[in-house]
Amino acid sequence: METSNDVSSLSPTKTNFGGSSSLTASTGNCYEVFLSFRGPNTRKGFTDHLYNGLLNAGIDAFRDDDELCQGEDIRPELMTAITNSKILIPILSESYGTSSWCLDELVKIMEGKTNNRQIVLPIFYKVTPAEVKYQKGKFGDEFREREKRLNERSFDRTILEKWKKSLLEVGTLKGYEAKGYEAELVNSIVQKVLSELKKKFELVISENLVGIDSHVKTVMEFVDNKSHATLFVGIYGMGGIGKTTLAKTIYNKLSNQFEYCSFIANIRESWKHYGVHYLQNRLIYDILKRKNEVHNEDEGTKFMASKFKGKKVLILLDDVDNVIQLKCLIGKRDWFSLGSRIIITTRNKRILEEFRVDYIYDPKELDSDQSLILFSKHAFRKDSPLKEFKDLTHEVVSITRGLPLSLEVFVDWDSTLTNLDDIHRDEKDQDGIVLNYDANFPYHARPASHLVKQTSRMPRL
Repeated sequence: METSNDVSSLSPTKTNFGGSSSLTASTGNCYEVFLSFRGPNTRKGFTDHLYNGLLNAGIDAFRDDDELCQGEDIRPELMTAITNSKILIPILSESYGTSSWCLDELVKIMEGKTNNRQIVLPIFYKVTPAEVKYQKGKFGDEFREREKRLNERSFDRTILEKWKKSLLEVGTLKGYEAKGYEAELVNSIVQKVLSELKKKFELVISENLVGIDSHVKTVMEFVDNKSHATLFVGIYGMGGIGKTTLAKTIYNKLSNQFEYCSFIANIRESWKHYGVHYLQNRLIYDILKRKNEVHNEDEGTKFMASKFKGKKVLILLDDVDNVIQLKCLIGKRDWFSLGSRIIITTRNKRILEEFRVDYIYDPKELDSDQSLILFSKHAFRKDSPLKEFKDLTHEVVSITRGLPLSLEVFVDWDSTLTNLDDIHRDEKDQDGIVLNYDANFPYHARPASHLVKQTSRMPRL
């Protein structure tokens, strides 16, 4: 943060300078990264490159020049912005220590690290950690000149001690030194921030996962063995088998390795209702942050084939039901940089074979023990059924035959089984035996009315 060298940190000050942030913290917004910097040294150079690098990676960064109202008291909002940011990046340049604003920010940053466990990633820009830590070299000369001017006035020495303590602490942290090509440094920092913010890209998955670890291990072994290649991985199987959950889990494990990530769900339905260019625009926005870029299929295909080159991407396309969808969305391998990973889920193995994916995986149903655990987790919040419902739980597990989705659906005891009974009322024989369940429940005949009668005693969640 920049300000006049003669501005004391003892009181808020009206100023025409921008803060080191896009000041929206006063509205309650939380940012992922807060950049603290001395404007004259880095504003139009390194800080600008880093800020835009973060934005291009989809990271919400807090910096000036955007929404800061000139002429207003900005100090409280800046302090709030620091508190509300996940990662704090002080860019320590030669004259950083000449600004009371910057030093006050640094004190707040180090307090955040200690008290709130916020992540601090210092960047030593044309200074060394030792120069910052002990106020040596050009950094020390300018800091002491600032200290001398303050001592000539009425100044609270405790504030000066806080500044020195924060400089000592930040100088001991593992950070980045600006040596060599700045573009490489910016890229390294962005990748580090993405890694720390991994949850930003993680997809929501049920906490009640059972039997998935072995599937994930099998797929990941193949992926890891082909680390430098662009890989298309296909996961197929009947509805409810757990394809999407498996794909999401793999996606989450890989996400911190990628700057460009995209998850497009329910492609079968979206394609039907919104058309191909809608999905193409979603993918383009996720990768390039450009909205409504294309207006038809051909335009979208040409655009992505051209603009995605050089991008190492992680893409999950969920519920594909036509090979044309793959050709329009992920085209050919040379659309992407080496190391890219494209995961596809579908009910139709033939689509994967026709598109010539590198690896096809077919997750099997849960065994009886796994099914029992999964059902019990959803129904009873534990790994085994309540004693009074043990027999009925085994009955339900037998009906669902290891399909995770069906096991979850059956937790809604009365409504699910009653609906099944109604749907197949005309398909019962005179003994009340259901002869055919629908496509989502393709299991052997069961006395549905008998199950409904028993489930009337079971808990609803």
